[in-house]
Amino acid sequence: MDNNNKNKPNNNKDPKMPKFNMGWLYGLIIITLAVAFIFNGNGTLMEPTANNNINQPTSYTKFKEYVDKGWVNNVVVNKSESKLKMYVRAKNIRDVFNMSAQQTGKNPYTTVDFGSVDELEKYLTQVQSEGKIVDFSYDNKNNNGLMDILISFGPIIFLVVIWILIMRRMGGGMGGGAGVFSVGKSKARMYEKGNDLGVTFKDVAGQAGAKQEVQEIVDFLKNPKKYTDLGGKIPKGALLVGPPGTGKTLLAKAVAGEASVPFFSMSGSDFVEMFVGVGASRVRDLFRQAKEKSPCIIFIDEIDAVGRARSKNPAMGGNDERENTLNALLTEMDGFGTNSGVIILAATNRVDMLDKALLRAGRFDRQINVDLPDLPERKEIFKVHLKPVKVDDSLDIDFLSRQTPGFSGADIANVCNEAALIAARRNAETVSKQDFLDAVDRIIGGLEKKTKVMTAGEKRSIALHEAGHATISWFCQYANPLVKVSIVPRGQALGAAWYLPEERQITTKEQMLDEMCALLGGRAAEELFTGHISTGAMNDLERATKSAYGMIAYAGMSDRLPNICYYNNQEYQFQRPYSETTAKVIDDEVLKMINEQYARAKQILTEHSQGHNELAELLITNEVIYAEDVERIFGKRPWVSRSQEIIDENERLAEAEAPKLEDMPEEVRRAQEEYEKNQNETS
Repeated sequence: MDNNNKNKPNNNKDPKMPKFNMGWLYGLIIITLAVAFIFNGNGTLMEPTANNNINQPTSYTKFKEYVDKGWVNNVVVNKSESKLKMYVRAKNIRDVFNMSAQQTGKNPYTTVDFGSVDELEKYLTQVQSEGKIVDFSYDNKNNNGLMDILISFGPIIFLVVIWILIMRRMGGGMGGGAGVFSVGKSKARMYEKGNDLGVTFKDVAGQAGAKQEVQEIVDFLKNPKKYTDLGGKIPKGALLVGPPGTGKTLLAKAVAGEASVPFFSMSGSDFVEMFVGVGASRVRDLFRQAKEKSPCIIFIDEIDAVGRARSKNPAMGGNDERENTLNALLTEMDGFGTNSGVIILAATNRVDMLDKALLRAGRFDRQINVDLPDLPERKEIFKVHLKPVKVDDSLDIDFLSRQTPGFSGADIANVCNEAALIAARRNAETVSKQDFLDAVDRIIGGLEKKTKVMTAGEKRSIALHEAGHATISWFCQYANPLVKVSIVPRGQALGAAWYLPEERQITTKEQMLDEMCALLGGRAAEELFTGHISTGAMNDLERATKSAYGMIAYAGMSDRLPNICYYNNQEYQFQRPYSETTAKVIDDEVLKMINEQYARAKQILTEHSQGHNELAELLITNEVIYAEDVERIFGKRPWVSRSQEIIDENERLAEAEAPKLEDMPEEVRRAQEEYEKNQNETS
């Protein structure tokens, strides 16, 4: 007998119990109050008003007058309410009520408020002895039953309603009306078929290497027998690692879409709750659901929220909910139980923070690096995001790809969207190259602030500063090629210079020194040509100082501390891995390095002071200048051909190292061919 089927509940045989609804409780309360009102609180059913004897209030003075005249038959006294009922003799009904007996009923009465009970008793005893009334009696029942019920049970009912509302509030988003009782249930969103997400490998531009790595998971889910026959085991999990916006979540959705299996998706923060033990309970519930749907995929986004390395010094007597959740996750992934057919995909951009037990083989068998796209990959990503955009025919995608070094896929999508918004703002029919350049400037530098008021002296100082950067970068061999310089304020910056960075795998000391010299060119120009320095170079100084400390303390590029690296990747480090003497040497070397490059920058500016001054005046006039303007003033840059050679070499290496189409698995090759076909049709 199949154990799996044995454990599954038989929905056809189980009795269908009605689901609890809060409307039942509200209805029960209303019915109870209505019954209490009908029975008037004293257990006797109220007669309909039409059949009641007439009831007419009267004063105590009138009451005595009626008694003295002998019109009263008997009196019923209610001490608790300080009221009495005066029943009138049949022959005197018209005298009291001015109506006939048919109109008032057989036994009409009037109600009278009295003051002192003792005085009333003396009076009634006296008039009874005189024969003016037949009898008097007492009725101590309280007729305000509904009000008494509300007074007695109102606070209880109020507290019950408040408790129900709190429980429903706490249980919001945890499924149904179970409220707080479902707090330990998993919050994972489940898709019966992964392709319901509508994402496949053809929607993931670039990342050919990452797609090839996860393809084995798709192959196993589609045809596990091919691997198990050779003694292979299903991979327990794959960890997608990379900077934000590189497409880790998109790649996980594509894996689910290609595999066409159930897909559970949740964030790492969904496990952690204010209640102790809830996270571990949700982990167990998630894997229980996954086993029932196996083979399937569990995707945990931002797993560092729950998988952070456990503390070596836990608080005594404390109960860390996050660590309990992590322990439950470790047990479910590779404990005594088996999760056959359940594959865990997780994504994080802080793999250094994860617990080592979570990263070992058998839990996450492989780590897949999803890096920032290089030049060819950025070109593919641009093609994907430019499909819905009405672009100008003259747009050069290669140029846009080179203008966005270090951009992630999300950044490129933002560039395309921002360019479309800029074009729409100026009522254009298509999005042009300038719109994309403005979008890149907007994302990198911030919004232009053309309304910011600056004095002529401030404007000249900023122009000299930015012209200093442009001049130094033009005459330093390894400095990044200049694109444009602007003195229009953007964000917090009063001016900015745009460069076309070369994408390097390694960086030499000479390259870093040239870049440091270019950073210090703005401050050097201020001192040389204005005679004073300002706070405008603060960001430049910060970047130069960090670069110098990195070169000396981490990269071993110092003359006095060669080949030494003091880098320590421990998360909690309470002391430096070097002595105070070494710290003094590091500080001296940093100061020496920066001063040398500052003096070098001043020397270059002095040699080219005339061109620098002409460049600054052009900036003051036009506010924005381009590389062509700098070339017209200083002549051709001696190392432009070298920069172009490096770019071409990067492109050649990227194309050579990219996986060839015929070497890819069949599913990836088919998706790539379909993607290229769609691109050709679009063109």
